[in-house]
Amino acid sequence: SGHYGRGAMAKVIKGTTVAKKVRTDLRHDIEKIQVDKPDFKPCLTVVQVGSRPDSNVYIGAKIKACQEIGIKGVHLKLPPSTTQEELISEIHRLNEDPGVHGIILQVPLDCTTNIDETEATNALSPAKDVDGLTDINAGRLARGDLKRCFTPCTPSGCMVLINEAGVDPKGKNVCVVGRSKIVGAPMHDLLLWAHGTVTTCHSRTPDLGYHIKQADIVVVAAGKKELVKGDMIKPGAVVIDCGINPEPDSTKKAGVKLWGDVEYAGAKEVAGYITPVPGGVGPMTVALLMRNTVVSAKRMNGIRELHTLVRPGPAVHSSTFQPAARVGSIMLRGLRFLAK
Repeated sequence: SGHYGRGAMAKVIKGTTVAKKVRTDLRHDIEKIQVDKPDFKPCLTVVQVGSRPDSNVYIGAKIKACQEIGIKGVHLKLPPSTTQEELISEIHRLNEDPGVHGIILQVPLDCTTNIDETEATNALSPAKDVDGLTDINAGRLARGDLKRCFTPCTPSGCMVLINEAGVDPKGKNVCVVGRSKIVGAPMHDLLLWAHGTVTTCHSRTPDLGYHIKQADIVVVAAGKKELVKGDMIKPGAVVIDCGINPEPDSTKKAGVKLWGDVEYAGAKEVAGYITPVPGGVGPMTVALLMRNTVVSAKRMNGIRELHTLVRPGPAVHSSTFQPAARVGSIMLRGLRFLAK
């Protein structure tokens, strides 16, 4: 596409700013519904087995985001001695509770027993599986049945960031690096149903650079520090970096520096748009989890359309999300289930 700024530095897509706009729009959406339905209160329950310190941090961020938006956030902590039967029975109880709209099972599980994570995840009702990780939701996404599934939050967030760059995947060459069930595989599916021509690369791909060089949009989720170098990137491409690779760094406040999967300094010279690490994809993941929870609550309450991001108009507080006017193309095509 000729409209990319060749020769200039890449525009930085600030996920922190976009995520904040998504969260603000969700809050307004909930408040608007509560005018007619005062009892409307989306509820997200996070189920944790044990007490891994990193999991506690992630759960804390999710609960804090819930409070900001007006979602009821519940942290259900089960002891490390929890058996698979006990965990699944708790999940079934939440499935049956009409006051709970979203359920996530925080992994990895920190248990002294032998719990099959896949089986426990698949015990979640697909209608409340707001992380989009059950086999049923994954299968619906793979088949393009986007009206009836939840999609994992990181790839959904990447779709919003691509849209933020004003780029429609339709007819574009797209390269996804990584094939995990949480990011790479669903990212491929979302881009495919947004009519991109998608190549998925992974650890067995012999010439990674060759495939990336063809791509107008590159999404990297490989978990390898600076795997993708600047000289691999097609000039003007949109580069979305999902990597979070922590390394000790005494100059940083937390004593850790986060590195992406893309060599940022080099890529920034070549790309048209790029996401930073941190402050790119990360904040979007939590924002999209919040949105999936609100979507679920609306479905269960028979409220058809989600104003947020899909149809901004005078009735919607879209002043907080002007770029949302462009969301139409990708969101309605790529994440169709949000519209109806």
